[in-house]
Amino acid sequence: MSIHRLIEFRSCALFPPFGLARIVRSAALSILLLAPVLTAQSEPKPSGFPGFPGEKLVVTESVYAGYPSLIVPGTTILPTGVVAIADGGFPEVFNNATVDSSFGIISPIFLLELTDRGEVLGSLPVPTKLMTTSFSSKSELGVHLSQGDLALTFMGYVAPVNTLDVSNSNTPGHFDSSNPVPSTYQRAIGIADGFGDVWSQPVNAYSGNNGRGVILWNGAFYMTGNAGNGSVKGLPQIVDNTGVQILQIFGGSDSTVVGQLQGTVGASKGFQYGYSVTQYGYPADTSGKDDNFRGIAIFNGTLYVSKGSGGNGINTVFQVGTTGVLPTFATAATTKISILPGFSTTLANSTTGKVYYPFGIWFANPSTLYVADEGDGTLADAASGTGGLQKWVLVGNAWQLAYTLTAGLNLGQAYTVPGYPTGINPVTGLNWAPAPDGLRQITGKVNGNGTVTIYAVTSTVSGSGDQGADPNQLVVITDKLSAANATEAASEKFKVLRTAESGTVLRGVSFAPLGLPFFTHF
Repeated sequence: MSIHRLIEFRSCALFPPFGLARIVRSAALSILLLAPVLTAQSEPKPSGFPGFPGEKLVVTESVYAGYPSLIVPGTTILPTGVVAIADGGFPEVFNNATVDSSFGIISPIFLLELTDRGEVLGSLPVPTKLMTTSFSSKSELGVHLSQGDLALTFMGYVAPVNTLDVSNSNTPGHFDSSNPVPSTYQRAIGIADGFGDVWSQPVNAYSGNNGRGVILWNGAFYMTGNAGNGSVKGLPQIVDNTGVQILQIFGGSDSTVVGQLQGTVGASKGFQYGYSVTQYGYPADTSGKDDNFRGIAIFNGTLYVSKGSGGNGINTVFQVGTTGVLPTFATAATTKISILPGFSTTLANSTTGKVYYPFGIWFANPSTLYVADEGDGTLADAASGTGGLQKWVLVGNAWQLAYTLTAGLNLGQAYTVPGYPTGINPVTGLNWAPAPDGLRQITGKVNGNGTVTIYAVTSTVSGSGDQGADPNQLVVITDKLSAANATEAASEKFKVLRTAESGTVLRGVSFAPLGLPFFTHF
């Protein structure tokens, strides 16, 4: 029996009543896990979870699972070799990030099913034996609809809850002896269909750092992320493990880097796959860091990614490959990655030019692109910085920034969350309370009345030792699609749909997949 037939047999079992379906699913799963060429694992939804039929929202959430005695300040040696300065209680535990730049704690993943008004309909826990996430890695858990809207995809780790510093660990086959985090853990791709069933596929990408976004298209996973946490730069096994990666579904754990080779293999500067700042007239910078990508989108058969963090490269929006043609395994090594015409070409570390911080990207149509800007992470800059929702329009052959929507985000204004501190954090000297700084992940829909509705999760600034641990918000705004300037959009305002509880964070947002069995189509 071929893999495809095994999958088809398993998915057909989703149609009987739930009790029988669970029995058949379990039997099929046992067969699948015995196949040596099949690396994915699956888990049925918990009893009583309704699934995701209809036009609902799905938000990825993580909940801190640590406890005070997990870490003993002054005694516990963190994986990087430094002594902890705070216990495992939330949120003080993230003061340890001030002495350990790799600090993070593995936590469980939840898929929240919401109405378009932010009302919670259900919460699907992703089984921790399949995958987990790192609290408080703010760039993780972007969630995206796959081809045909059949499933949601997201990235995490194959690591137990409460394991330390996994987000900067090595991955199998891409070990870096100069990485201060010596452990090795696989990353993982999660898949959830409209019935609420969850699968995971381990992947060896993004050693020393994390995967950010993934979309399943034409039987392949397209991924974005960052690699490298060691002091030695230009290691081939690290540089070929970052940026845009492609992995065949059920094709094992080793992914393929997408992008033309730039620079000299093994060089500490200028060695990249995809693009290099040297192509835009700048001196070469740290190898493997120009393509520190975060956002990802596929629109009209074209792959797009964004970069908005790190001190290397250019924070902007990129097109991957030729318009209307997705890269394949055969074309990966020859694929060009280039800045969209009209978007910023200013270096991320520039002290003279305007630097943006792009994150999520969403196309309303071929000539209208919305970009979430996270802000620079500095409280003093939040109210007057770049954070917000940028609207770009295509004029001729170049993109132009029409305006940035910020009204209602209350940038730089602290808000209170029950159970979360509001006083001064003695370690940072700043107020614990979070304030919005901009937006991270977004999704949207075009309405019949000439408007678009866009949902987004916010970024924050605060006095926490790690601002990624702040309880952030889910917001929504409606924009007139034809509006071409800020004056025409002056009445538009964000509305807060949901604020995360203390000890929880919101990461990605998407519309729900169709209520169909996913693997019928493979």
